[in-house]
Formats: sequence, C-alpha cells, structure tokens
Amino acid sequence: MRRELAALLCGALFGGGLAAAGMTDPSKVLAFLDLLGDWDPTLMVVMAAAVGVTMLAFRVILRRPAPLFDASFHLPLSKEVDARLVTGAVLFGIGWGLYGYCPGPALGALVYGQPEPFLFVAAMLAGVFAEWAWRQRR
Repeated sequence: MRRELAALLCGALFGGGLAAAGMTDPSKVLAFLDLLGDWDPTLMVVMAAAVGVTMLAFRVILRRPAPLFDASFHLPLSKEVDARLVTGAVLFGIGWGLYGYCPGPALGALVYGQPEPFLFVAAMLAGVFAEWAWRQRR
C-alpha cells in the first residue's frame, strides 16, 4: 500500500507541476510546435528543467541499494531500438502534434472538466486496450 500511495503522490506532484507550468493547455504545446508561426519556447524551458532535475536525482538515487518502497530498482534492460519502439514514438508524436496532449498532461487536464482531455484519454485507453488485445492474440 505504501508503494501505491507513493506513486499517487508522485503522480499528483507531476500533474501539479504540469498544471503550474501551463503544460495541460494544448495550445501551449501546439504553439511550441509552430516553428514558423507564433512560436512559444515555454515547453522547451519546462522540459530542460525536468531533464536537469532528473539527471541530478538519478545520480543520487541510483547510489542507493534499493528504492524506499521496493526491493530493487526496475530499470530497462534493453537498449535496442525495434519496430515497436519506433511505431510507438511515431504514434505518440502524431497524437501530440495533432491535439497538443500527451498522456501526462491529458490526465492532468481531466480536472478542468473540459471534454477534449476526456476524449483524448478515452482514445488513448482504447489504443492501449487494442494493443494489449492484439498481443494476446499473438
């Protein structure tokens, strides 16, 4: 239960940070992607700050023998770039570019009660379920 509570608190902190930075507003993301129009570099600043904090935190945290609420760290073992990874990245980029949402900000935007993030999250969950069902058939 402690692990789930920690995950909930981390997710809430992440969502709060996205909301405070304005990244739950798809128009901010689309303005960042509009290089030839009214370009807004805010997303780049937010991402640079997040990457910087993560790089520093990983150096400190991974020195520990294990995380606080688990027996071991669960880091990716494969460094292979395969078709599944590339396809997922392409689909992510298309969805992000068309709608201005990616999964984290879309989930955070649900609290505003607007229909767009609910539609995006429903489509995202349908895609996750379709991929899971396809893998089960294989």
